Amino acid sequence: MLKLQSEKISEGINIHTIKTDKFKTSLINFYLQRPLNTEEVTYNSLTSMVLQRGTENYKTSKEISKKLEYLYGSQLYGNVRKKGERQILEFSLRTADTSYIEDKNMQREAIRLLNNLVNKPLIEEDGFRAAYVQQEKVNLSNKIKGRLNDKMQYSLERLVEEMCVKEGYRLHEYGREEDLSGISPQNLYNHYRRVMKESPIDIVVVGNHAHNNIKNQILENIGFNTIIPIIPQDIQLAEAPATPKKVVNEMEINQAKLSMGYRVDLPYSDPLYPAMILYTNILGGGAHSKLFLKVREEKSLCYYIFAKLEKFKSLLMISCGIEADKYDITTEVIGQQLEEMRRGSITDEEMRNAKRAIENSVRAMGDNAGALAEFYYSQIIGKPFYEIEELLSKIEGVTTEQLMAVAEKVKLDTIYFLKSRK
Repeated sequence: MLKLQSEKISEGINIHTIKTDKFKTSLINFYLQRPLNTEEVTYNSLTSMVLQRGTENYKTSKEISKKLEYLYGSQLYGNVRKKGERQILEFSLRTADTSYIEDKNMQREAIRLLNNLVNKPLIEEDGFRAAYVQQEKVNLSNKIKGRLNDKMQYSLERLVEEMCVKEGYRLHEYGREEDLSGISPQNLYNHYRRVMKESPIDIVVVGNHAHNNIKNQILENIGFNTIIPIIPQDIQLAEAPATPKKVVNEMEINQAKLSMGYRVDLPYSDPLYPAMILYTNILGGGAHSKLFLKVREEKSLCYYIFAKLEKFKSLLMISCGIEADKYDITTEVIGQQLEEMRRGSITDEEMRNAKRAIENSVRAMGDNAGALAEFYYSQIIGKPFYEIEELLSKIEGVTTEQLMAVAEKVKLDTIYFLKSRK
C-alpha cells in the first residue's frame, strides 16, 4: 500500500517520499508556491522557462541535454500551474532507478544538475543572459496566444476569467502578454532571487527509495538557503450572483462551445467534499453520467459534454460542444439534470458506476509516477490530507442524502458561450 512519509527540513522546506518499486525510474518534483496575482504571474511563468536555458556550469540547453543523456537519459524540465490563488513553479527530475544500472552515483549527479537549475542560473551583468530572456519572452508570448488553438479549453478558461473577474484565480498560469515588454533580464533575476528567499518549498519523491537515504542525497546535493516563507492565501470562496452572468463571444469556429460555471460553497476541508467529488462524477464524469446519457445520447444536443471540479476553488464547470441554435434547449436540459440531483433522483446503478469510475481513475495513478506526485502534492497543500485508500473509502461511503446536501450548494454563476461569427 502506498503511503506518504513527510519531514520538515527547515522552515518552509519539506520533503515527501512515496516508496514504490513499481517503476524503473525515480521522480523528484521540486515545487515552489507563489501567490497568484497580477504583479508576478508573468514573472513566475517566464522564470520557469529561462532557468531551463542555462546554468552557471551548463551554459546552454545543449550542454544540459548532453549531461542528461550521460545520466542514462534523465529528464529535467520546469513548468507552472495554478491551484486556487496559488501559482506553483515546478521543476521535475526523472532518472533511471539505480537498482537497474551499475553507476550508483548517477542519482547524486542528477540531483546536482537539478540544483544547478534552481540555484545556479546563468547570470550576466546582474541579470539573466539577455538573449535567453528575449527568446523566452517570444516563446511565452506564443504560448499565451496559442491558448486559442484548443477552443474547448479556451472556452473554459474564458469562463473562469468571467466568473472570477475580481479574484486572483482569473489569471492564467502562463501570465499576461501585456506584461512581457516591461520585463528585463535584471528585474526578472531580482524576482527570481525573491522567489528563492520567500517561497515555501516541497520536494516530492516517487521511487524505490528509503526515505532517509533520498533525503540525505537531496540535502547533500541541493543548496537550501534560509528562507522566510510567505504562505499564499488559502482558497477564496465567493457567492454566486442572484442573476447568473451571461457572456457571448464570437470567433471563426465550426462548433459552438457552451461552458457553465457554478459556485459551490464547499471548501476542500469540508467533510462533504468527498460527496462533491462523487456528485460531479454522477453528473458529468463519463459515459455513465446524467449529462452524457440525457443531453448527448437521448436528446442528441451536443457532440461532447462533461463536468469538472476545480478542487482548490470549489467551482463546478460544465462544458459541451453544440450547434449554436441549440443553446436554449441545451441549457434547459442541463438544468434538469442538476434539478434531479437536488431531488435525490439518483439510482443505485448511477451511484455504483460513478464510485467504480472514480476508484479506477484514482488507482490508475499508481501506474504513473507523475500523477502520483501531483495527487500527493495536492493533498499536502489542500488540507485535510487523504491517503489514496482513505479518500476512496470516504467516497464509497457517500449517501444519497449527502449528495442532496451538496446539490443545495451548487449555484449557477456564469454562462460563457462561444459561437461562430457566421
